Amino acid sequence: MFVLFFLVSLIQFFIFWIIEPIVSSLEFVLEIRLLPIIFLIGFILLFSAKNIK
Repeated sequence: MFVLFFLVSLIQFFIFWIIEPIVSSLEFVLEIRLLPIIFLIGFILLFSAKNIK
């Protein structure tokens, strides 16, 4: 039982260690104050595309 608890704790620790920096960076990018900049870049890229004929 203790071995199972140890293995589960170890897996949770490594998953937190790997996923936490990714989630923190996404949280920083997707903050409300940065959304207008993201939308502005999206509109610039959308309307600056060349017409394909």
